[in-house]
Amino acid sequence: MFKGFRQFVMRGNVMDLAVAVVIGAAFGAVVTSFVTSILTPLIAAIIGKPDFSAFNVTVNGAVISYGIFLNALISFLLVAAAVYFFMVAPMNAWKARAARSAVPADPTTKKCPECATEIPIAARKCPFCTSVIGQVQNTPA
Repeated sequence: MFKGFRQFVMRGNVMDLAVAVVIGAAFGAVVTSFVTSILTPLIAAIIGKPDFSAFNVTVNGAVISYGIFLNALISFLLVAAAVYFFMVAPMNAWKARAARSAVPADPTTKKCPECATEIPIAARKCPFCTSVIGQVQNTPA
């Protein structure tokens, strides 16, 4: 029973998920600290109120605290912006740069000059139309 559990835990995707959760939690703490320590005080300096939790309205004796919702909404938008501008946008730019600089792979197939089907590059005879290919070099598809 423990052998099966050990195999389950040591599978690659479980370990990758565990690493992703730990890194995600650490990144979440960094982003939360950034939002609460830097961005929220900047908003407070511009607007003049760092906390909207005191905002509420009373309707038929019921108190609706829309300020708490505003705090949560602003916090969510700031966290989403921080994640996008510090993680997503740089990663997309890095991937685009890597894709532009990638060297194309050598072709492994060529077209038969008679029937235009894809055949292995080392083939001397087409398996489909049985024509002899010879030394004709075609451009890959």
